[in-house]
Amino acid sequence: MSHVVLAAPTYVPFDLKSLSGGDTAWVLASASLVLLMTPALAFFYGGMVRAKHTLAMLMQNFAAMAIVSVTWVVVGFSLAFGGTGRYLGDLHYVLMHHINDVVPTLGTAQTMPTIVFVAFQLTFAIITPALITGSTADRWKFGAFIAFVSAWSILIYAPVAHWVFNGYGFLNQSLRPAGKFFAEDFAGGTVVHINAGAAGLAMALVLGKRRGWPKENMRGHNIPFVMLGAGLLWFGWFGFNAGSALAANGLAGYAWMNTNTATATAMLGWLIVEKLRYGKSTALGAASGAVAGLVAITPCAGFVSVTGALFIGLLAGVGCAFAIGLKNRLGYDDSLDVVGVHFVGGWIGTLCVGFFSTSGTNPLANNGIFYHGGGKWGGWSLLLHQAEAAAVVTVFSFVGTFLIAKVIGLVMRTRVTEEDEITGIDLSIHGETAYDFGPLAGSGSGHYVPAAAASKESVQA
Repeated sequence: MSHVVLAAPTYVPFDLKSLSGGDTAWVLASASLVLLMTPALAFFYGGMVRAKHTLAMLMQNFAAMAIVSVTWVVVGFSLAFGGTGRYLGDLHYVLMHHINDVVPTLGTAQTMPTIVFVAFQLTFAIITPALITGSTADRWKFGAFIAFVSAWSILIYAPVAHWVFNGYGFLNQSLRPAGKFFAEDFAGGTVVHINAGAAGLAMALVLGKRRGWPKENMRGHNIPFVMLGAGLLWFGWFGFNAGSALAANGLAGYAWMNTNTATATAMLGWLIVEKLRYGKSTALGAASGAVAGLVAITPCAGFVSVTGALFIGLLAGVGCAFAIGLKNRLGYDDSLDVVGVHFVGGWIGTLCVGFFSTSGTNPLANNGIFYHGGGKWGGWSLLLHQAEAAAVVTVFSFVGTFLIAKVIGLVMRTRVTEEDEITGIDLSIHGETAYDFGPLAGSGSGHYVPAAAASKESVQA
């Protein structure tokens, strides 16, 4: 999130005179775009799993939308953006009380009603735990998932958002005169992607490997779904990044253009790697490369030039194409490559800020190494701050997620049974299937019935 003030009041009533209709409309539109990204992610992931687990993947992503929508307005937003503390917000906005007061980290720069800012940040809070489901596909019990997201959105996401997105947070501190950090994360490279990637790795280790992995063929069953999801993610990401300017201005334009540019070069980079390594460029590779570029440009979008975005996207496409192979070498079952794409891509983008950040794009940005940055905040110092922020979020998210999962495991089963995994989570847990090939719609058999047999059965009925 871009900060545009150096000092802010604690709590004062919102001044309607400072309201900008254009900024309000843009942030509301951006919130809607980002909300679309979670159903898009559901189809992106849903196409990459086997047919018998499709609905389970969609259900987890839609459930995340419902759960976090509640936890965010009850307490999550207040913990993330309330107050001026270093490590956690206060309870000023609990249950949306005092919602007409300004957000302290925005202060006099707030040009939209607070409730609009709440809505925008809600969509970030929703998609972050949804991303984790890619690491745990085919084996996470739905009830345990519900409990996990409820706890994780409050205990992990809200503190991390406070540290990085809140100007008073200890990984940012841009609003503290004596602050030692100014980690630049425009739209969530650390808060969303590194956070979700580290949590995904922890959950993959807690739940264990899928039955039959890596020997059995577990290819995705519907690549068109994957491409559709990737396209909608690309579309929604303009709200994710350009909306983080929190204004309808030139900075939003830079963020939009940087997002598109990095996504395009990342896709091309991934396809080139595939062609050189395997002799073919795949549709799944194109979709994965695009998402890798979207991830990497997220922390950079409002801090780098379009030229910088070209290189960042290429680095992400090539780097993540190789990183997805780590799970086979290290032996962890990251089902849909959340670690390889979101965790590694988030680290690439966060570090790239230290190289490509330029005040030519954002006057408040510190110049990176390639732009002759120096002094207390720029250049190598900025790169160090970026690495420190990414490392802190990595450790906190991984350890915190591991502990939450273990505690939940003490009171309920977290992984589906072997029988349920073989049958398919759709049928065994949710009582329905994504594709019904039987003669009677809604029969729930999930098994293919030859046309002749179906006709005979229909006559007998």
